[in-house]
Amino acid sequence: MKKLLTTALFFAGSLISAVQAQDKALLYEVTGPGLAKPSYLYGTFHLVCPADLKITDAMQTAYGNAQQVYLELDFDDPALMGQMQKVMTLSDGKTIKDFLKPEEYTVLDNYLKQRMNMNLSQVGTLKPFGLMSLMYMTLLKCQPQSYDLTFAQMAAKDKKEVLGLETLDAQMAAIEKMPMETQIKALVDMARKPDEASQEFTSFMAAYKAQDVAKLMESIKNSQFGGGMAEFEDDLLNRRNENWIPVIEKAAREKPTLFAFGAGHLGNEKGVINLLRKKGYTVKPVQ
Repeated sequence: MKKLLTTALFFAGSLISAVQAQDKALLYEVTGPGLAKPSYLYGTFHLVCPADLKITDAMQTAYGNAQQVYLELDFDDPALMGQMQKVMTLSDGKTIKDFLKPEEYTVLDNYLKQRMNMNLSQVGTLKPFGLMSLMYMTLLKCQPQSYDLTFAQMAAKDKKEVLGLETLDAQMAAIEKMPMETQIKALVDMARKPDEASQEFTSFMAAYKAQDVAKLMESIKNSQFGGGMAEFEDDLLNRRNENWIPVIEKAAREKPTLFAFGAGHLGNEKGVINLLRKKGYTVKPVQ
């Protein structure tokens, strides 16, 4: 369930316009006013094959220097799992069938039968972003893993506190600004062109592995399967970034911290890196 949610959130939060040119890096050191020791930013890709999940020496050093870890959500909150199950489910007894044309239902049903050996009726109470996360999992030819959950597990092992940059309610509020028709279109488009979707996802992963966030976001902007989500950039990224800055500042002043969140939040004029620099912090890439 956690993997489903993080995948859905990355999908919803990253189908937006391109970031401006920046250093080719995913890890950044933050120093500046009020910070006794450096803190770090790391841009994650929420779902990857095990062979692509790399904790480099630089990442290990940053994690080792940090006394606490902030993810998008507080993954060690015992109530989070129940909250996730609730927010991923359609309300008022509705199922996805209520929002689909008969032909669209057949397309999605056939996709799940062929790719996941399940019927749409089995998961029909999921909201579109939950179904989309299932479909994205089929694009990986492996049992997927998550950077976010990996950091949470490392912190639990080392007894470091894990906290969240935002609440689940805040995250869901941003996603649910997207009209149901937009979300449905993204689902159906992917189900109709699974091979193209797989090739596109591979290009996303290649850009991420090259630490080229600008190229990653440009590729996502031009996605065949975005369903017009670019117009919701302010809700999905920019406002959330702005809301995170005081949380990041407070945490970094209190303790050296590793902040790990979707790579799409790093760049552009309204990204976390630039917002921190405008506040007077030095944010430099770490290779």
